[in-house]
Amino acid sequence: MTLKETKPHPLDPPLPRRGQLIPAEYFRAIADCTYDWEAWHDAQGELLWVNPAVERFTGYSAAECLQMDDYPLPLFDPQDQARLAGYLKEMAEGSTGNHIEFKVARRDGASRWVAVSWQPMTDQAGRSLGFRVSIRDIEDRRAMREQLRLHNEHLEQLVQERTAQVAELEKHRAKMQQLAALGELAAGVAHEINNPLAGIRNALLLIKRRLPADIGHADKFEMIDREIDRISGITHQMYQLYRPSRQAATQFSIRRTIEVVVSLARPLARKMNVATKVDCAGLQAVAGLAPDEVVLREGELKQVLLNLVHNAIQASQPGQSVVINAETDADWLTVTVTDQGCGIADEHIDQIFDPFFSTKTETVGQGMGLGLSVTHSLAEAMKGTIDVVSTPGQGSRFRVRLPRRLDGKT
Repeated sequence: MTLKETKPHPLDPPLPRRGQLIPAEYFRAIADCTYDWEAWHDAQGELLWVNPAVERFTGYSAAECLQMDDYPLPLFDPQDQARLAGYLKEMAEGSTGNHIEFKVARRDGASRWVAVSWQPMTDQAGRSLGFRVSIRDIEDRRAMREQLRLHNEHLEQLVQERTAQVAELEKHRAKMQQLAALGELAAGVAHEINNPLAGIRNALLLIKRRLPADIGHADKFEMIDREIDRISGITHQMYQLYRPSRQAATQFSIRRTIEVVVSLARPLARKMNVATKVDCAGLQAVAGLAPDEVVLREGELKQVLLNLVHNAIQASQPGQSVVINAETDADWLTVTVTDQGCGIADEHIDQIFDPFFSTKTETVGQGMGLGLSVTHSLAEAMKGTIDVVSTPGQGSRFRVRLPRRLDGKT
């Protein structure tokens, strides 16, 4: 099927050919059919003509615009009218502008972003004919620009987050290298010290057996033996910091383990006049396990809790209390040790798990800074975490979070 050929109406003016002058009515038709909002102002800024596209932009017809005394100000957002008035003055003075963004206020209450351009108009003799204003709809472009801005902000945020993660990983890697170096040194020192230490203790026992019980300073033998024990304990912690004993996971009662820890800490608690309290109300039974049962390395967990309870007692004042709370769910065991003591200063909170860092500088015989390092190492070895919340002058809360079931091969 072919399209029916259309013939010009006999009264229509003939279409111009290439090279011929175009009649004025064709220029008017071109202007009226232009997609952008076009307007012509005289040299004083009065509106002479506006094309029908203004109604698509604003909801006002061209005839209504020609009746306005202060066109085009009522067609723009009130916040933009003062700025537009300044530009209209510049337009009347013969300036040129391109793509100045404003917001149009439509008759229906909506608004759209437009870009305004203008230029002076002259006749062939160079006399001023006023100026021409062209207004283009850029709402979609603005929306895309805003979307791009939001994407850029999101990307910047992701970059910042990734940079922070990389910095944290680098910090963690540096700490691991430090721990590895210290651990190698600690393991070597512990091995070298334990052998002569055992010889000193054996020699001391032989001397003690040969001397009469009423010899002067006989009580010093007990003090020397205690100090040898302390040295042995320090070297054992140094060794364990790098090479914790990988005990097999067994099924046991966390309630009973806590009771043992409290019993072991009781002499220190009595000496410091600090009460110890246990709260196991949050224990829950799961398939195959009673409420208080877990599958972990009992010896290592016992050492973790004993270190935390000892630290909490030492940080407390006479008459205060230390609370040990245990909770279980299907997957996790959480034990918190809370004291009412001196707390930890903000500048030290990130260092307390570092080897050889200690705030116990006032008491002789304390403060090697290995207890929390070993505790942290043991918790991580059992695929767990340990964290602390502390307020200076009000106390600290250490929280150990471990898997309730630890595979024996872990």
